[in-house]
Amino acid sequence: MKEKVKPYKDSDASKKAQVTKMFDTISKEYDGLNRVISFGIDVKWRNKVVKLVAKKQPENILDIATGTGDLAISLTSTSAKDIIGLDISDGMLEVGRGKIKSKNLDGIISMVIGDSEDLPFEDNTFDAITVAFGIRNFENLEKGLAEILRVLKPNGIFVILETSVPTNPIYKFGYNTYSKFILPVIGKLFSKDRVAYKYLSESASVFPYGEALNNILKKIGFINVEDKPQTMGVATIYTASKV
Repeated sequence: MKEKVKPYKDSDASKKAQVTKMFDTISKEYDGLNRVISFGIDVKWRNKVVKLVAKKQPENILDIATGTGDLAISLTSTSAKDIIGLDISDGMLEVGRGKIKSKNLDGIISMVIGDSEDLPFEDNTFDAITVAFGIRNFENLEKGLAEILRVLKPNGIFVILETSVPTNPIYKFGYNTYSKFILPVIGKLFSKDRVAYKYLSESASVFPYGEALNNILKKIGFINVEDKPQTMGVATIYTASKV
């Protein structure tokens, strides 16, 4: 695993502190930029995650790295009556709280500040756990995954949505060109933080995906691990469970 990219390369702060600062800074522009950068396809991917979770008819769900709560809000269409969105960035959560309040979803969704590597929940608590575009920001991937396994109920479902690199040479060339040259330019034009979107593209390029991430999940103790590439492989949905 080659997770070495730092958001702010001139900083000696931990990755966790840097990621928190970065997302606090870009929180108010994050949703709009996401739609532009992904051409809106990220909404389609999240809807697929929701369908996978809904099949399990969960009573409660934990959405880790919830950000501004897009996935948590979409998950209200499942049978769950209790959804917790957890994130390390209070700036992102604050934007999410506003969205949740405007949709009158306060009674279903709670936004909680917390660390994915030290989850404030008892063992075997959640029927379903999701992480969308946040797992590559974990400072210690295996520790975070072990925490997720701990708080997931037996036979519960764990779903990851994360960027990946296409295996087809033509699609891979297009992906690399877009992520290395176009994405950072969009970030510079529309974001207060010029480093943030360069980090997001670089971190995606070095994060383990496909079979590599499957193997890490199995090593941690997850079972029924599967990966489902999306849109020519530029993103992947992973599903796993617990004995």
